[in-house]
Amino acid sequence: MNRVLILRPEPAAGRTAAKAAALGLGVRVHPLFAPQPADWTSPPASHFDALLLTSAHGVRLAGPGLTAFRGLPTYAVGEATAQALREAGFADVVAGMGDGTAIAARIAADGHRRLLHLGGTTVAPMAAEAIDVTRVAVYSMIALPPDPALVADAAPGSVLLVHSPRAGERLAEQMEQDRRASLHIVAISPAALAACGEGWASGQASALPVDDEMLALAARLCE
Repeated sequence: MNRVLILRPEPAAGRTAAKAAALGLGVRVHPLFAPQPADWTSPPASHFDALLLTSAHGVRLAGPGLTAFRGLPTYAVGEATAQALREAGFADVVAGMGDGTAIAARIAADGHRRLLHLGGTTVAPMAAEAIDVTRVAVYSMIALPPDPALVADAAPGSVLLVHSPRAGERLAEQMEQDRRASLHIVAISPAALAACGEGWASGQASALPVDDEMLALAARLCE
């Protein structure tokens, strides 16, 4: 059976691995990055109409400053982020299954105009022309040292799951051209796929930026 290599940070990597294992796929986990909290100052909640988090890392790593915003209408990209917010005491969370642009459109449609986005030091582009967005970084992603086990586990036919453009860039740095021709890429977005570079056996971007879609593509490659 072909292997699926998961490159996203923990604890999300573990969730993806469990889903892959439930599909009967062989799994190896090799995070390329690790999240760490960033120093940040909590702006007044009264300055905003709504709160957005696009990653569960932001919920876990924001610290006690996050609690000041529990009274705001709250939005999340992905059910994992929404669940993390609920566990942090946010009672009414709207989960969007698309990307930041999709949830921004929902926020605007709900009549909110002043949005606080708590995220990482690097964020995916988000079109939000109808909203005044204040972005505050509450965590950063630190690149881990190159892991020889990643290259060793990338047996011919393996499928590598790439969850961000930064992960694609990091993978391209670590995987030599002569190893790529027998490996398949499944990426969360066209931008993440492009960041992986050329020379792979195949490359596909998920139609929706969610794990289930990525794993469905990976499963077909492993048949």
